[in-house]
Order: sequence, then structure tokens, then C-alpha cells
Amino acid sequence: MSELITLSDPRSPAAEAYRALRTGVQFAAVDKPIRTLLVASCAAEDGKSAAAANLAVTCAQGGSRVILVDADLRRPAQHTIWKMPNERGFTTLMRDPNALKNPPVQQPKVDLLSILTAGELPPNPADLFGAQRMIEVINSLRDAADLVIFDAPPVLAVSDTALLATKVDAVLLVIRAEATRRDHARRAKETLERLQVRLIGAALTNAPRGSVSQY
Repeated sequence: MSELITLSDPRSPAAEAYRALRTGVQFAAVDKPIRTLLVASCAAEDGKSAAAANLAVTCAQGGSRVILVDADLRRPAQHTIWKMPNERGFTTLMRDPNALKNPPVQQPKVDLLSILTAGELPPNPADLFGAQRMIEVINSLRDAADLVIFDAPPVLAVSDTALLATKVDAVLLVIRAEATRRDHARRAKETLERLQVRLIGAALTNAPRGSVSQY
């Protein structure tokens, strides 16, 4: 099945769940706007890249200008999900000051959605996320869209996500049913809380439908 379920089967319960997730994010932004959102998982293989991609699709379909950024500079996946080249991308903005004037975003067949793939992978991603220039890049992307969604590495795997989480408006944690360990979820939540970032909640993916009716 396509990882972009919101496009391949927009009437499916899974696609409807992503639209409900979009609504949840919108309600979380009522009191304090969310212009930059980091989507991360507890550990690897939790499905955070697919969740970020589908959330980006539904937000764009809802009328928001969205930039989806692959900020996983160790195991990037968005270029694979969207079947796009990855020679230039997020890291290009860090290395080339002139790139901010014309970011190397790519356009999928979804109105109002732009994709910024990871680009050339650096030897030490943590150095990039900790750099002062990262704030300039984030601000530039935010000015070009209503919502910037960052697909980040797992919280417990590397320090990259912690460094980026302190620079965005909010964080959404992805938990995969029957895969994410309870202790990993607890540790990820505690890690984010220690950073005093705005954790707006968790998205449960791969949950069985059970006896839920079509409606």
C-alpha cells in the first residue's frame, strides 16, 4: 500500500484519521499559533516520515500553504516517499547563503504543498542543528508558508531532534501501534519535557480498525 494513503485512497479510514489529526493540530494552535511543527517518533521504524507526509497533504488540502522539510539527515525518507531527486535540499540552505533567496523546494501534484528533501548528508548533522544559521533557515521557510512541517529523526536515537525541537513552535510525537515500546514512549516524552518544548500530543499510527463502523 502506498505510504501516501491520503492521495492513493482519500476515502479510507486512515486518510480520514489524518484529516482528524489536522483538525487536532489546528485546535492546538487556537491560543498560540503553530507555524513550524516538528514530527518525530520515539525510535526507528515508527512511521514518522509517512505520518509527516500525510499530515502535510491534508493541511495543504485544507487550504494552508505547506512546506514539508526532510530534517532527518541520517536516514532521510521523503525523497523516497515522493519519488523525488535528493541532490539539493535542506542542507543546501545551510551551506549556501544564496539558496535562501530561491530554496530548492520541489512541487508534488498537490496544490499549496512544497517538498524540501534532505539534500546532501553532512558528516555530523548535530553540528548543523546547533548552528545559529539554523534559526535563519527556519525563519525563512516560515515566512514562505503558513505551516512548515519538519520530519525529524527519532527522539531517542540522536541529539538532532532535541536541538531542532527547541527552535520550532510545537512537536508532535508519532507512536506506532504494536511496535513502539511503552518505555520508549515514556522516555521520549520525558526528554521533550526536559527541553521545555511545546509537545502538543501524540499520533497513534497503524492502529487496527476493530469494529468501528464505516461512518
